[in-house]
Amino acid sequence: MGEHTNDTPLDERDAKHLRHAIRLSAEARQRGNAPYGAVVVGADGIVLAEARNTGAETDDFTAHAEMNALRLLGGRHPRELLAGATVYASGEPCAMCAGAIFWSGIGRVVFALDIEGQQRTGKPPEIALSCRQILGAAPRRIEVVGPCLAQEAARPYQGMWSGR
Repeated sequence: MGEHTNDTPLDERDAKHLRHAIRLSAEARQRGNAPYGAVVVGADGIVLAEARNTGAETDDFTAHAEMNALRLLGGRHPRELLAGATVYASGEPCAMCAGAIFWSGIGRVVFALDIEGQQRTGKPPEIALSCRQILGAAPRRIEVVGPCLAQEAARPYQGMWSGR
């Protein structure tokens, strides 16, 4: 797994916010949840929301980091602002989260560890559609960048699913 395997360069700002999402994923793991973090950033660079996975803490199977961050946005920001926003996710958004990103109106996703990389850590299988496939079927363009910083993002996964 390379540090950055996408053809699109990862600039300083993207790397900063993606590393923030990766730190949130480590916090989620420390709290007994699956290791996922997400940060939503406006086009002006201001963090609009951040969250980590809280599924184990809340016994809510929809409490993925992206879903939690999107819930924090609800009704607080105009759609025009969200259209220019980016979701930074420590792991490639699943089918549910990708759908929610579409419905939020957010225009860009940058993720670290892709679904295949997550599964190489021992993560149980899930619906095998990449967020790029799902968002590529949207009636509006949503830019997807990733995987990026995959080795950094994989660290919180180590040993997570052993013994299950």
